[in-house]
Amino acid sequence: MSQNDFQNSVTTLEAMSKEQIKTPSIPESVFVQEAEDQKAWAEQDKETLVAHGLDWAFVESIPTRAGALREAQSVWMREFKSREEAEKEWIEKSPDAFELRDSLLDAFRYGFRKNDDLLTNVAVIAEGNSREDMIQDLNDLAVLGRENTTLLEAINLDLAKLELAAQTADAMAELLAGAKGEIGNDSEELDMRNRAYTYLKEAVDEIRACGKYAFSGDADRLKGYRSEFVHKLNQKRKSTTEN
Repeated sequence: MSQNDFQNSVTTLEAMSKEQIKTPSIPESVFVQEAEDQKAWAEQDKETLVAHGLDWAFVESIPTRAGALREAQSVWMREFKSREEAEKEWIEKSPDAFELRDSLLDAFRYGFRKNDDLLTNVAVIAEGNSREDMIQDLNDLAVLGRENTTLLEAINLDLAKLELAAQTADAMAELLAGAKGEIGNDSEELDMRNRAYTYLKEAVDEIRACGKYAFSGDADRLKGYRSEFVHKLNQKRKSTTEN
């Protein structure tokens, strides 16, 4: 199972230095399939490859390395899709949250118009307009409003909005954390996927390098030691350029 392959490879993956880690240059699913095809191809040439210096352990390790990458990719994609869903929900709900923040700022400016200290507090809260600012603003407005309910009741503000602001701040903070996740190269799941890719690539590169050397004069066997995906891509680019 891919999950077992991943667990059996974790220690090796975590031991890699950041300088070693590479990112996929072709789709992960394609690379895994090519790696497994490479193993089958190389097994036909075992004697020749070993005679030319290939450590056969690289060939034997392909299933485990491929399984580790499959699992790591699946974990990363679950995280990625979860983040996409959170971002979509943020886009749907954030306009109302911003509107609530702005309406409370307007109410506070009017309700506190005769108190310079309170107006200064409101001005500080109103600074910034980022997603993070909005969340903090809602929480700060809820706190400031609870401390000055008399002034707000005097302008007929529905005090339930203060609790709504606090609840919205909590909900939007959780949603934003899910939407942002550990973005880009800081994502633990993405980092582990890249480590698993590097681990599989190590074996594939060793097999291909040896195969290209051992069969440099044999076109029929040599073709099995290249990436068919990259080869077709290069052929397509060449054809486009020529036309």
